Amino acid sequence: MSRAAVVSLDGITKTFPGVRALSDVTLNLYPGEVTALVGENGAGKSTTVKVLTGIYKPDAGVIRVGGKVTRFATAHDATRAGITAIHQETVLFDELSVAENIFLGHAPLTSWGLIDRAETHRRASELLAEIGAQIDPSTRLRDLGIASKHLVAIARALSIDARVVIMDEPTAALSQKEIRELFALIEQLKAQGKAILFISHKFDEIFHIADNYTAFRDGELVGEGRISEVTEAELVQLMVGRAVDQIYPKRDPHPMEDVLEVAGYAHPTEFADIGFKLRKGEILGFYGLVGAGRSEFMQSLFGITRPSHGTTRINGAEKSIRSPADAIANGIVYVPEDRGKQGAIIGLPIFQNVTLPSLGNTSRNGFLRMTKEFELAREYTQRLDLRAASLDQEVGNLSGGNQQKVVIAKWLSTRPQVIILDEPTKGIDIGSKAAVHEFMSELAAQGLSIIMVSSEIPEIIGMSDRVIVMREGRIVAELSGDDLSPEELVRHASGIVETAA
Repeated sequence: MSRAAVVSLDGITKTFPGVRALSDVTLNLYPGEVTALVGENGAGKSTTVKVLTGIYKPDAGVIRVGGKVTRFATAHDATRAGITAIHQETVLFDELSVAENIFLGHAPLTSWGLIDRAETHRRASELLAEIGAQIDPSTRLRDLGIASKHLVAIARALSIDARVVIMDEPTAALSQKEIRELFALIEQLKAQGKAILFISHKFDEIFHIADNYTAFRDGELVGEGRISEVTEAELVQLMVGRAVDQIYPKRDPHPMEDVLEVAGYAHPTEFADIGFKLRKGEILGFYGLVGAGRSEFMQSLFGITRPSHGTTRINGAEKSIRSPADAIANGIVYVPEDRGKQGAIIGLPIFQNVTLPSLGNTSRNGFLRMTKEFELAREYTQRLDLRAASLDQEVGNLSGGNQQKVVIAKWLSTRPQVIILDEPTKGIDIGSKAAVHEFMSELAAQGLSIIMVSSEIPEIIGMSDRVIVMREGRIVAELSGDDLSPEELVRHASGIVETAA
């Protein structure tokens, strides 16, 4: 007997400039069932949620609600159709009360057309009691913990009589006890006939709570079915089943002396007990899922944030890095993930961006020498094969790939010993990726040590000599050689426990 989907996506395609986020994908959500949407970072999960909730309009394909083709002109249209999302970071308002958050935008009104506060409070109490939440509706949201805020978000979903509840990494900030309580609540929602889309990187949760799975890879549907009919290994294979291709130049690494040694790095909320060594001419990869703490650690290593504990040795000598200036002075530079906000000043021309951290080398007696600025900028942009009309061109008018090259050139102009590349090819085209990878290999061959943070498994495997895997703020594995495989990366990053054969 076939089941009828409450909501379905059929042939959905969504393209952004230079990137196809979704390509002809299908997704079916059934009443009283949990469907897990799985995939690597960048597989298209978040774009799918935004299509379902009316934030993005698809370029092609149809959305069906109750079997009827539906178009969502706005997010309100999706809400009216009974689709609501509970995100990892709940989208609620801290300064409003619990009751006001639950009924925001659809509060009961008096005969005068004003909000009926007494009725709002009464209905909020009923909804909270229905899900077993012992929360006073008059409490300001800011006074609640993360778990209680999730309950308020669920009560809000029930207040609009949601048919579909989307849970995007709902357990990321919850304790084990709170996770068990959330799963009990999901069972209640299933009993009420709600269709639930569950997005999580944690395989133990997926296999515990889901009835169905849908797997995306590179914005395409690669598998779907009943969760009882698939193994963890098969699901991992669906998620990562890509070959490392020619855009990753082969290198023959030769072990050399240690350049950087980090020991005991810790932060009260982001990471703990981080330690490793980086060799001269090595590319050391850092892999992990969303929330693993990789970028937070790199920013601390560069002096943007202060660790609570930790020592840094460069060429055997202990160094105190309390600011980015200290890091740069000691030969460590950082290319951030968000090049538009953190990596470049997009309103300035290329040559001024490249020479910004090297003004001491391009000035005399306090005056900048433009000729020196152009010489320095030209040297490093040519090495990176930057495509621009001239070095006077504003960085904001370049493509994403060329913006990334400007940021890398800026830091290379300081002649560092260690360069940290955080998602170095995120959002850039395949040709630019190949150019960045080729240059990374050249730099390593010349003796520069590289730390590369990447969420792309082919890039991590294709470019790294060794890979450190992080999960929930800690190092959980170091892989190299034959141990460095997609399956092992995902297994460690997801916390999958290896069972004996």
